[in-house]
Amino acid sequence: MKPGAVAATLWLAACHTGPPPPPPRPHPAAVPLPPAESLGFDRERLATVASFVASQVDSAFPGVVVAVGRHGRVALLTAAGHYGVDDPRPVDSHTVFDLASLTKVIGLTTACMLLVDAGRLDLDAPVGTYLPEFRGPWKDRVTIRHLLTHASGLPAWRPLFREARDRRGALALVDTTPLDTVPGTRFVYSDLGAIVLTQVVERITGEPLDRFLETTVFQPLGMTATTFLPPRTWRDRIAPTENDTVFRHRMIRGEVHDENAGRLGGVSGHAGLFSNVPDLVRFANWLLDLERPTAPCSVLCLSPGTVEQFTRRQDLPPGSTRALGWDTPSDSGYSSAGSKLSRRSFGHTGFTGTSIWLDPERDLFIVLLTNRVNPTRANARILQVRARVADLVADALVGDGRSR
Repeated sequence: MKPGAVAATLWLAACHTGPPPPPPRPHPAAVPLPPAESLGFDRERLATVASFVASQVDSAFPGVVVAVGRHGRVALLTAAGHYGVDDPRPVDSHTVFDLASLTKVIGLTTACMLLVDAGRLDLDAPVGTYLPEFRGPWKDRVTIRHLLTHASGLPAWRPLFREARDRRGALALVDTTPLDTVPGTRFVYSDLGAIVLTQVVERITGEPLDRFLETTVFQPLGMTATTFLPPRTWRDRIAPTENDTVFRHRMIRGEVHDENAGRLGGVSGHAGLFSNVPDLVRFANWLLDLERPTAPCSVLCLSPGTVEQFTRRQDLPPGSTRALGWDTPSDSGYSSAGSKLSRRSFGHTGFTGTSIWLDPERDLFIVLLTNRVNPTRANARILQVRARVADLVADALVGDGRSR
C-alpha cells in the first residue's frame, strides 16, 4: 500500500454524477458458489442457516437475504420470503433494503476512517474545532472519539421531525442539545452524536455526506446498489418498511424509514443508506482485506493498521464493547454476534432488521438484511434471529475456523 494513497483518492475523486443506475436484477445463469468445504465449512451445517431464516418468514420479517463467506468468497447466499405484507413477490439477492443504522458504519464511520488516515480528522480533537456551532456546558470537552464511541454525553434521541421544519432547523437543535452526562463517563447509543459527526465530515470535505461517500467509497468499490435517496426507478426493487402513522402517514418504500433522517432530507450519518447483499459483501471483503497487512491493495487503500484501529475496542467508557463506530461482541454472550464469534469480531445492526458481522481471525463475514419493521416496528423477533444466525455460522466452521 502506498503512503498517501487515500489522500489522493479524496482529492481526485470524480465529480458527482447523480444517482447510480438501477441495481441489477438476478441473472439466471449466475456463477455457482464454491463448495462450502473449500472455504472451511461443513456443508450440511451451513445449510441450516438457510433453513432457519426461511422458518422465520412471516414471524420475524416478511423477507430476508443472507450471505456468509470467507477468504473473499461467498459460501452461502440465501433469500426467503417476500417483499412485504401487501407485496407477495419473492425477495432475492438483489433486493434493496433500508440499512437504517448500518449507515453509521458503512457510511459515516468509513468516511471518518478515510479522513483520519489522510490526516484531516483528529480523533482526539474537540468537536468544536470542526463545528463551532456545537456549544453548551461541557461540550468543549467532547472529542471526535467520544462521538464514535457513543460516550459524548449527548442523549440518545429527540423528535427532530416534530420539533424542526427543515434540515437547518433540525441541525441547530442537535448542535445546541444539552449533554446528559460528563463526556467519556457513560455509554449512550446516540443518533444525535452521529448527526453531529455528519456535520464534521461535511465541514472537512466541503461537500454533502452522500456525494462524498458516492465518489470516494461506493464508486471505487463497485457498490452500484448503495445510495442515499434512491431514485424512483429503483422502487420495485426496494423492500417496504413501516406503515408510518406518526410522521408521513403512509407505507414507507424507497424513502428512509427513520423519521429524523426524513426531516434531514434523507441524508444523515445515522440513517438513510439503502443497499443490497452483493454490495455489502464487496464492502465486507474490502475491510477484511485491509485487516491483512500483507494483502495487496488495488483500490481505496489505507495505511496499515487504520482498520484495526477503528475496529478495536476503545474501553471508552471503561467496560464498553464499542470500537470506533463499530461494535464488538458482548462479553456476556447476549449480542447480535451470538456467542461464538471471536473477540476481534466487529459489526453493527440496523433498526429495520439489518446486520453485518466480520471476524478477522476467521476471515469471515455474515450479512443479514430484512425488513422486520413491515408492517410495524412492534415485531422484535429479529433480536433472537441475528444471534442464532451467527451461532449457526460459527458451528458450521470446520475445526476452530482460524485463518491460516
